[in-house]
Amino acid sequence: MESVRQDQGVEWIREQIAAERRELAGVFAGLTADQWNSPSLCDGWRVREVAAHMSTGFRHSKARTAWELARSGGNIHRMADRVARRDAAALTDRELSAALADHARHPWRPPVGGRIAGLAHDAVHGLDITVALGMPARLPLPRAAALLGAVSARSVRFFGARLEGVRLRATDVEWSYGEGRSVVEGRAEHLLLVAYGRRVPRGLLAGEGAERFGWDR
Repeated sequence: MESVRQDQGVEWIREQIAAERRELAGVFAGLTADQWNSPSLCDGWRVREVAAHMSTGFRHSKARTAWELARSGGNIHRMADRVARRDAAALTDRELSAALADHARHPWRPPVGGRIAGLAHDAVHGLDITVALGMPARLPLPRAAALLGAVSARSVRFFGARLEGVRLRATDVEWSYGEGRSVVEGRAEHLLLVAYGRRVPRGLLAGEGAERFGWDR
């Protein structure tokens, strides 16, 4: 069983980000038209909106992002939603796929959270797509373990995860989070989604509180 580590070096994280983007670009390149337009685990977004959002930091300059944020009244979530919907409508499937492959080593990262947050951004949004589409598990365990190790009370609050009274426990890595009486067990990548405020398809989690995080396709 993989152990969770929180001391991964900068170069390791960079390599994982590049690998994650290339792997997801390959997944995107094989999607059908129906899959591109299928719902993702991001509430209100299809697969194509998630893909468009993932590459926003590569396609837009910092000045453009600041302008978009101002247009959205300084609300980063409102800006992300508006821009993702607009760009998803404007970009072709091929362009959405190529954006990740062509920028595998782009240094973009979220404004808070450091480099590991950049890896989490790519990995969690990738899972928003692949898990929603019912694809096989694809996140390598060392990568998943590192991301679980970075879960904190601050990140849980930021992403709106409702974990009161729950303890999350992974079945494929040595990791748990929370002090609640209701234990929810599952694969690392599925619990990563829960820690980032997502619901996952029913049957992927087990335990007394699992239904609380269920999502119907």
